Amino acid sequence: MATSAFHLVGSVSSDSPTAIEPVLRRLVDGTVSKTPDGFEVDGWWEGTDPRELNRDLLTALRRVERRTRLRSEWTANGVTHRFFDYVPKGSRPASPGQSGS
Repeated sequence: MATSAFHLVGSVSSDSPTAIEPVLRRLVDGTVSKTPDGFEVDGWWEGTDPRELNRDLLTALRRVERRTRLRSEWTANGVTHRFFDYVPKGSRPASPGQSGS
């Protein structure tokens, strides 16, 4: 399977946002914005499978704080894959404004 650039859009909440913030900023190639509930992320990751990328991100965050939650959308090749924590919540064609190559 070929490597693609996945556009990541998501929200992260945690019982210890100050602990996960440095890890999140190191891992996400894009913007990480603070919100009242945690963080909003908008960035890019290289990979072959959105499920593996999602798992890698959440696992890294949970190594720091076990009670961390991730709602994410990974878009590449015209398809958006949605996840809540490790659970896939479906796929759909990407919106016209979304990208991923």
